[in-house]
Amino acid sequence: MTTVNAFSGLGMKTLETATTVAKKSLGQDEFLKLMTTQMTHQDPTKPMQNGEFLSQMAQFGTVNGIKDLQDSFKEFSASISSDQALQAASLVGRTVSAPSKEGVLNAGGAITGTFDLPSSSSSVKVRITDPTTKQVVKTVSLEAQPAGPVSFVWDGLNESGTLAHPGVYEIQPEALLDGKNTELQANVDSRVESVSMGSGTGGVKINLAGLAPVSFNQIKQVF
Repeated sequence: MTTVNAFSGLGMKTLETATTVAKKSLGQDEFLKLMTTQMTHQDPTKPMQNGEFLSQMAQFGTVNGIKDLQDSFKEFSASISSDQALQAASLVGRTVSAPSKEGVLNAGGAITGTFDLPSSSSSVKVRITDPTTKQVVKTVSLEAQPAGPVSFVWDGLNESGTLAHPGVYEIQPEALLDGKNTELQANVDSRVESVSMGSGTGGVKINLAGLAPVSFNQIKQVF
């Protein structure tokens, strides 16, 4: 007696041959064929309701829609990354302002930058520290300042009035706010040496001369 395989028209194999065939994802055409076969071979005494079929079709359509949306977002993300890389490449050799706790003092040069003051203060200063010895090299007094962006310049002279050695120094703005001495985030001006593409969610990185790299979206200003 010959046994007919009801699912042979779907490209489905018997148990003996299934192990030799690579697993294939179920597409929309296969799903519709499977649903038609299910309707053909269902128990006549317990037929599946129309609502159940519609529910299955809606679920399948939702899964397909989500996958298409994910693919679209991947393409959109790749496009943004490429655009950022092109923009970032144009920054090489230029000076940018970015959040940093350090600045590079070049021979005969200065360290410049800005920081945001959340409210007016009667005492604003920037502390320059040697990162190796942790000794304060210079305290730049900016006196009283209104709320908003505040610029600072360190000319490279230490407290004794002599030139400090070129190198990397810690930059820490401070202000008297609500009676407390509060540390603030500095945006230090630095030269862009190169640009690199990060892997995964790393994004585009801007490599600053003598300092740690920063993300492209951290750049505050370009000079």
